[in-house]
Amino acid sequence: AIMAGMEGDEGDDADAGVGIGTESYRGRACVVSSLEAALTELQPGAVLVTAFTGPSWNSVLPLLGGIVVEEGGAMCHAAIIARELGMPAVVGVRGVTSRIAHGATVEIDPSQGRVRVVDPQPEG
Repeated sequence: AIMAGMEGDEGDDADAGVGIGTESYRGRACVVSSLEAALTELQPGAVLVTAFTGPSWNSVLPLLGGIVVEEGGAMCHAAIIARELGMPAVVGVRGVTSRIAHGATVEIDPSQGRVRVVDPQPEG
């Protein structure tokens, strides 16, 4: 579902990972490769899309509406923090940072372990 209008269709599982939480969430994707970028780019309620998180990210994570990371499983840092904060997340979504544009509207569906692009156009 994430493939809407994107080259390199890898099949239906390309947007699948391990879902954390039960409630779906829709928000603006903040696609970053580092904590430093997150500190300047993150807006409250955004969906963080990054390779992975670690303890150094803890100060920004409570601002988020959701988390999507490329690496990890049910016990990775992002998954544990998402559970602690009661925030939806999908972890282990390989290559997701190259398939979602910064500023696109995305929907996280943790019950399905999926993330999809709702509107690929950045807001603004």
